[in-house]
Amino acid sequence: MPLKRQRRAAMVGTVLRRTRMRNASSIGLILASLFVFMLVGFTMAPPNLAPAPSIIKNQTGIDLLIASHEVSPVVRASLGASTEIIDNRTQAPAPGNSLLEQWLNADMGSTLSAELLRHLADSAHTASFIENRFPSANACAACHPDHYREWSVSQHAYSQMSPVFNAMHGTILKLSNGTNGDFCIRCHTQVGMNLGEPEFMSNMDRSATSREGITCIVCHRVDNAYSKVSGRFAIVEGDIFDPVYGSQGGSEVKRVIDDPGFSVNAERGQSGRAIHADAIRFDQLTESAFCGACHDVNLVNGFRLEEAFSEYKATPSAKRGISCQDCHMGSVPGVPAGYDTAPAAIVGGNPTTPRKRTNHYFAGPDYSVIHPGIFPHNVRAAEMASIREWLTFDVEAGWGTDEFEMNIPDGYEFPERWEFADDRYDARDILNENAELLAWADDQRLAVLRAGYEMADIVVDEASNGGIKFKVQIRNATDGHNVPTGFDAERLVFLQVTVTDANGQVVFVSGDRDPNGDVRDLHSIYVHNGELPIDKYLFNLQSKFITRMVRGGEREQVLAVNYSPSPLPFLRPSTRSTVLLGRPLAVRKHRSTIQPLQSKWPEYAVSGRDLRGSTGPYTANVKLIAQMIPVNLIPEIQEVGFDYFMSPRDVADGVVNGAQTLYEREFELRSGFVSRLDPNNPVAVAH
Repeated sequence: MPLKRQRRAAMVGTVLRRTRMRNASSIGLILASLFVFMLVGFTMAPPNLAPAPSIIKNQTGIDLLIASHEVSPVVRASLGASTEIIDNRTQAPAPGNSLLEQWLNADMGSTLSAELLRHLADSAHTASFIENRFPSANACAACHPDHYREWSVSQHAYSQMSPVFNAMHGTILKLSNGTNGDFCIRCHTQVGMNLGEPEFMSNMDRSATSREGITCIVCHRVDNAYSKVSGRFAIVEGDIFDPVYGSQGGSEVKRVIDDPGFSVNAERGQSGRAIHADAIRFDQLTESAFCGACHDVNLVNGFRLEEAFSEYKATPSAKRGISCQDCHMGSVPGVPAGYDTAPAAIVGGNPTTPRKRTNHYFAGPDYSVIHPGIFPHNVRAAEMASIREWLTFDVEAGWGTDEFEMNIPDGYEFPERWEFADDRYDARDILNENAELLAWADDQRLAVLRAGYEMADIVVDEASNGGIKFKVQIRNATDGHNVPTGFDAERLVFLQVTVTDANGQVVFVSGDRDPNGDVRDLHSIYVHNGELPIDKYLFNLQSKFITRMVRGGEREQVLAVNYSPSPLPFLRPSTRSTVLLGRPLAVRKHRSTIQPLQSKWPEYAVSGRDLRGSTGPYTANVKLIAQMIPVNLIPEIQEVGFDYFMSPRDVADGVVNGAQTLYEREFELRSGFVSRLDPNNPVAVAH
């Protein structure tokens, strides 16, 4: 280690291994020393060598004043301690990727050293300041490990981390010249919008609590019944000691505080495990209207983008008093089967009194397509490395496994953060933990989707050499809302039907994919270019956006943003009554969903001409497949780029690979044959 690095490591009183701290929280341990040394740094700086300071604006909008007696570097910095410094002389990144390492490398006493130290202290202060206003879920995990585990892999936790959402939101901002504002993102990161963060930026540069999306405090620090406000509501600010809002009130919290066996501390500046001083009863947390604050989305021009809450209010479930929480926070995903009984907290290994225990996974149709080191949220992962560092960890190569580590080729180079084998092994432990959690989440997602959809009867009307005709019943098994619901214009739920002859030759197919992974509808690029025929038998429950064209008429469109004749389009409130017209003028939605407890019967026909040259008997394979978005959305939003350095192909592959087969049945086609659903065997072969 160079002498200057040794001296500074000694001065801050910490041990560095190749100047890389294993735990990001260690910065807090040296904060007091940083203040002292910062004063020394400014005193030692040679004032006659420093040029006039210049303000450099980095990519996140943070103004950073920095100067050096040798060079004025450009600094791109996040709210955390990660940064990239570009040397103006070479236009190349300076070695290292942390403010701490840059400070250790800088000449002692230089203005550059002092400014880097100041920014390092500011970064730690910024994180502390945000935590005092909007505590991270990681702070809650200490006493609520089970709740945290469920939430960490949930769609709520993924809402802002999603590269698809971030690119879609950015594209809509661009197409509307920014006039869409925070309309989309305020449901996905209320903390970020309450902090005043930019509407569009990389999640790698957002504050930690902001990128947690619908985090703990977004529900448990709300004290007003906002109802249908499309996500625009204020969060009650406060640190970990301030009260939270819940369904039970604060009697158990008071018992824990008063019981010395829990060894907790509800007062700032005192010793003991930090805990919120009270829990205030907030009954709306148990009501469906609380969910409706985000799960009914209405634009200023009258366009109803999502209507899950409105659908629910008109259903038998609502009439019976079944709430959203009863189905989506209960013991069985998608079914009002009651709640578990368990402690709400485990404080220092001591459980609190068992009570009604809600599930915080909120099972639904979305899934992660990003690096498993950055999602699910994981306390140890956040402490071990930054998002950018995790993205350099090669999961597929097997880093951190014996098979890889015992056979590393000569000359193999690792990123600096993963240079040491013990770090790679520690990272692999975290990745294995996250992999188990993602697998559990897949099971929960499959359970809730099967609770919503049924592939019921399949009826064969005709099966001969002259032709084949059959129909499939797809049923909404819930009485709480339509299926799909919510953002139904981007929910791909379709039938894949394949008919083969006795020799296995395919004589009919519908619901197959083009090379991009799309079904063959109007939005398939291959269909659009005439390279593949449209699938005229395609059964797809995805609703479609219908937009008004510049010269009149309407067309299907992937994004709900119509083409404007103006060179500077703006999103404007409607000038005519959408109530009287029944819809806004510029854009509407053609719904293809199934109402509660209702069914659709798609029909399939194979002509005798298509059967020529084949041999019976014929077999049909029918699958009902659910995918969170269609692939054709990706090229529509790719121009603004995908977060985490992902390519459109990366995103598309993740989307297709995450699709789930809800039901599959294979049977011989015989006239009059009826195949019925076996609830105990949804993926079945019947003859």
